[in-house]
Amino acid sequence: MPFALYMLGLAVFAMGTSEFMLSGLIPDIAHDLNVTVPAAGSLTSAFAVGMVIGAPLMAVIGMRWSRRDALLLFLVVFLAAHAMGALTDSFDVLLMTRVLSALANAGFLAVSFTAAAGMVPPNAKGRAAAVLLGGVTLACVAGVPGGALLGQYWGWRSAFWAVVVLSAPAVLAVALTVPAGRGDGQVPTLRDVRAELGVLRRRRPVLLLVLCALVNGGTFCTFTYLAPLVTGVSGIPDGWVPGVLTLFGLGSFAGVSAAGRLADTRPVAVLAWGTAVLAVGWAVFALGAARPEVVLPLVLLQGALAFAIGSTLVTQVLYAGADAPTLAGAGATAAFNVGASLGPWLGGVAIAAGHGYRSPVWVSAGLVSAALVTGAVALAAGGRGRRAADRPREADEAGREAGETAPAG
Repeated sequence: MPFALYMLGLAVFAMGTSEFMLSGLIPDIAHDLNVTVPAAGSLTSAFAVGMVIGAPLMAVIGMRWSRRDALLLFLVVFLAAHAMGALTDSFDVLLMTRVLSALANAGFLAVSFTAAAGMVPPNAKGRAAAVLLGGVTLACVAGVPGGALLGQYWGWRSAFWAVVVLSAPAVLAVALTVPAGRGDGQVPTLRDVRAELGVLRRRRPVLLLVLCALVNGGTFCTFTYLAPLVTGVSGIPDGWVPGVLTLFGLGSFAGVSAAGRLADTRPVAVLAWGTAVLAVGWAVFALGAARPEVVLPLVLLQGALAFAIGSTLVTQVLYAGADAPTLAGAGATAAFNVGASLGPWLGGVAIAAGHGYRSPVWVSAGLVSAALVTGAVALAAGGRGRRAADRPREADEAGREAGETAPAG
């Protein structure tokens, strides 16, 4: 893999730390800014909504610049937004900075996926995507628990400053290592955008994007409320929360690493079997949430499965959208974050309705089950469609054979 690809992974690590670290900071933010825990959880949803809107929008805007220039601009905006968030005493301003950060993050990821796919051979997109998503999972392993520790000892603002510090060397690394790439200074035409959107509206890309949103919705639904879940339901002490988050991160890193090559060679097996086991795992997690000996192994396992499936889906979107080089990565980023928005919102609704911190895990089980059913129905429908398309051809062949064997007049 090219060295520049790992530098993009470094920047994704900084951004992933920001995206995930709120799972360990939500109670402190809620207390400090005088809002409820579900309201503080909406910061995660706001970030995800910004990612959904920003991915295609920023990707199209970035078409007029070189890839390196676009990446640098998005990184600088991301850094500035976190500095502003660390300084504010207003929840509304903090919410605004999360949306701004998300727009920058979305643009960066969309361009990164496109740039990464252009750096490797056509059959290695899975490994390239795994390097980028490895930055996200490393954020779960080191960045997110580190943010939780900072929050416990120096307050949640220190975690935001840590993201600023992490982002600064990423700016330098991208400037020095990433090739300029495409970008002719021309504003993309409506025809250009429509052509790429047409590719993503085909049956296979749409199915993959829907599955990506559902699976990731399940992941973020539980992950967003993992800290209050393990302390309030499982009875795990507050000081162990960073360790629990690290466990999830180790699982997610292992899952992305394992899926790196399998996504290029055996994607159907990963998606079919992985999604089935993931759905069952969330249900077992919900049933055994009061028992730490059940919760801790499942935090590791579910993290691995969720990110293995998620990275495989992202890779398959890149393959299916090969004729949409600008918007395929944006579509994958948007779908990923539709789930990241939907999941925490549904989890917050369940908690606000009085069902407790165990309820988001049941929501996760439902979302992943919906993905499994959707995939199975689509696969069955595709098989029927192919068989129906084959029938006229088979009838024609049978007719020709009958004509050839029939006795002459």
